[in-house]
Amino acid sequence: MRPMHACIHALILSGHLLPHLKLINRGDVIVFWTCFGRGQFTVKRGWCVWITGLPGSGKSTVAGLVQEKLKSSSVNAQTISIDMIRRYATPRPTYSREERATVYGALIFTAVMLTENSVNVIIDATGNRRRFREQARRSIPQFMEAYLKCSLEVCMQRENKRADTHLAPADIYEKAQKGKAPTVPGVGVPYEEPLNPEIEIDSSKLSAEENAQKIWAAVLQRFVLEPKQL
Repeated sequence: MRPMHACIHALILSGHLLPHLKLINRGDVIVFWTCFGRGQFTVKRGWCVWITGLPGSGKSTVAGLVQEKLKSSSVNAQTISIDMIRRYATPRPTYSREERATVYGALIFTAVMLTENSVNVIIDATGNRRRFREQARRSIPQFMEAYLKCSLEVCMQRENKRADTHLAPADIYEKAQKGKAPTVPGVGVPYEEPLNPEIEIDSSKLSAEENAQKIWAAVLQRFVLEPKQL
């Protein structure tokens, strides 16, 4: 049951509202009428930050660090990665255009449901097509895009060295160069850079900790802190 529904349900059970009450959802404000008159309450939705970039740009590492920094600031958030969704939605992935559209649709739907139920979300996903990220922006009122800009050459070097792939397939660039993985973003299929991300970081020039610090600060400023606290 969603928080707004739970509140109304509790009031009905307590006898303070009648079962035939009338509700109007005006964004984050729920207005209701009963035989006792009119009232309203505010529902706080969660926010979402999508960390995007080429494979190897550092998304998963940075997403984990951002989540830790938020937790240390008493702000809870749930990280969801495209590879986590893919693991259950398509256990034997083909990475076709149609399959990507389905998997990203599931990712965005999950983020929407979580934010509507007051859960803050960090998305860790390449989102190679701009339309995926724009779909999330249209669907989630409190949304920001964080772009980890990194050259393909640097991303390839990192991918060849890293031990923990964070559920992603290993050696993707090497396989792409050998023709065994023809749909790797940046090689076989395009990666469409964000046009107007809320924050853009050159992740090849900064450490993962520094990248995370910048995104953490941007999230706090945009979604958490009151204007008088800035």
